[in-house]
Amino acid sequence: MWNILLVEDQDIVRQGLKLMLEQDERMNVLGEATNGKEALQFMESHLIDLVVMDIRMPELNGIEATREIKQRWSATKVLILTTFNDDEYALEALKLGASGFLLKTSDRDKLLSAVVSCMNGGMSIHEEVAAKVMPRLLEKSKPPSSKEIKMLTSRELAVIKLVGEGLTNKEVSQRLHLSVGTVKNHLTQILQKLHLRDRTQLAIYAIKNDVV
Repeated sequence: MWNILLVEDQDIVRQGLKLMLEQDERMNVLGEATNGKEALQFMESHLIDLVVMDIRMPELNGIEATREIKQRWSATKVLILTTFNDDEYALEALKLGASGFLLKTSDRDKLLSAVVSCMNGGMSIHEEVAAKVMPRLLEKSKPPSSKEIKMLTSRELAVIKLVGEGLTNKEVSQRLHLSVGTVKNHLTQILQKLHLRDRTQLAIYAIKNDVV
């Protein structure tokens, strides 16, 4: 079961999210917070697998809270859920390591699917946001050096290709007939070799450099 923290300043929205998430037996809403400051305080004493995060909140907004969470609890996933279809917010959140960016216009199935994708190592971006954000991320990504490419093994290139196609760690393991642990080890090595921070940057790398 995944322990989830809901960070949303509107009570009615937060309660609605809790009801939707807990319809899935894999999801346990362990805590709730009305702003980023409360979220950080809660996480200091609780183990959280996923934070579902609003952006515009008092005291500490979702972007700054995401920055702090990824610095202090790097294994914790962050899924941004907001009413604002703003590509600048999405760019900043993804750069900071968020695993997804959804609009609150999304339906229940899309929300649950995004949570599952995040927890399985994938990335979920609302279609309206992705259409604006992905081209900008691709423009800003650094092209690889020939030295970096040569350092990659054929197996690592295969993993990069599948990550670029949007597959989760479990799906990559099934496709390549590897254990999930082995896939994670490959990803760690790949990120170190390419000087990338996370799967988001790796997926962009794969698309930018025609590995997909």
